[in-house]
Amino acid sequence: MANAFAYIDGQLHAERLSAHQLAEEYGTPLYVYSRAALTEAYQSYVNAFTGYRSKIYYAVKANSNLAVLNVFARLGAGFDIVSSGEFARVLAASGKPHDVVFSGVGKRTTEIQIVLEAGGRCFNVESLDELERLNQIASESSQIAPISLRVNPDVDAKTHPYISTGLRANKFGVALDDARAAYRAALGMKHLRIEGIDCHIGSQITEIPPYLHAIDKILELVDQVEADGSSINHIDIGGGLGIRYNNETPPDIGTFVRTILNHFDRRGHGHREIWFEPGRSLVGNAGILLTRVEYLKTGTIKNFAIVDAAMNDLARPAIYNAYHKVDAVTPRDGQLPATYDIVGPVCESGDWLARDRSLALKSGDLLAIRSAGAYGFVISSNYNSRPRAAELLVDGARVHMARRRETLLQLMNGESVLPD
Repeated sequence: MANAFAYIDGQLHAERLSAHQLAEEYGTPLYVYSRAALTEAYQSYVNAFTGYRSKIYYAVKANSNLAVLNVFARLGAGFDIVSSGEFARVLAASGKPHDVVFSGVGKRTTEIQIVLEAGGRCFNVESLDELERLNQIASESSQIAPISLRVNPDVDAKTHPYISTGLRANKFGVALDDARAAYRAALGMKHLRIEGIDCHIGSQITEIPPYLHAIDKILELVDQVEADGSSINHIDIGGGLGIRYNNETPPDIGTFVRTILNHFDRRGHGHREIWFEPGRSLVGNAGILLTRVEYLKTGTIKNFAIVDAAMNDLARPAIYNAYHKVDAVTPRDGQLPATYDIVGPVCESGDWLARDRSLALKSGDLLAIRSAGAYGFVISSNYNSRPRAAELLVDGARVHMARRRETLLQLMNGESVLPD
């Protein structure tokens, strides 16, 4: 992917806009997304689909900003949601109900009703209990719910345990050994229509073999359930393709997609409709987080650059011990660097954004935290009563205010003191 965040005349730019000027005008912390990067990543998938019946269902949980969703809706994407809130966002961003797949282990009755009545494309069912509830809800409104079963293939995706979803110990999906019986049960439920089969083994996956292993298991199951009378119209392999944060070497999108589709061909299933649910690989490197250095603090063991962004703004380092590259917006080429931990103002020792980074800094400098487009703002919170950051979407030399910065008054919206 071409770098939408590059240096021009010694200044970091977001496409054709100076990151320094964006920070001065809109304040920090500030998320900045590139429309060009979003589009390029999406087209990399589409271009690799040539000759196949494939579709992208963007994983909304990765970045649910309306402007980002609208970019993908205009490009023709479908959407993978895990809540009625995400469904409402898709519709507000001009997405269509029939382009929505509803996943997730804990769908509430009201959420199922909303998506079913709107005409959602498919429900990825994750337990026998959910199958029975969905059939009951559909019967109450005399509807037929389109379903696939999310099957847990017990495949190690070789990723962080918190984002591994395809092992027996994980909460997701119907166990492979139970899936054939579950499809038989679904065949007997009058208000369900079997459409396909789904599997998702994790996130930030940097190798292709775990996918191929999972697909082999799923295809064996497809043969079995079709022998039992089910028609499998689509196979959804989920998402999870990783990106480069530091020294990872994930396959590029085109290589990944073509390898997967060629494997279906070799197994005699290339005629089927194959769905992908990418999230991180579409948005991760399409965003940065801008933050300003408030103080430099020299310690006996560590030096600290205390910035105005914190773990409430970007939680990935604290949750996953995740690495994000950090660059000066305007490098100080004539100054010797020092080694800093980049930390925020939240009252937790776990409030860090980067560790042991060599940077030439002074108070007031701007830093860009790279690869912040996925699982950045969406996991942010108001911990320490901190307003959440603003979000921008840049398009060449144009900037769109994708989300205004929260105000202190908004922090207390809906709360009240005790009556007299």
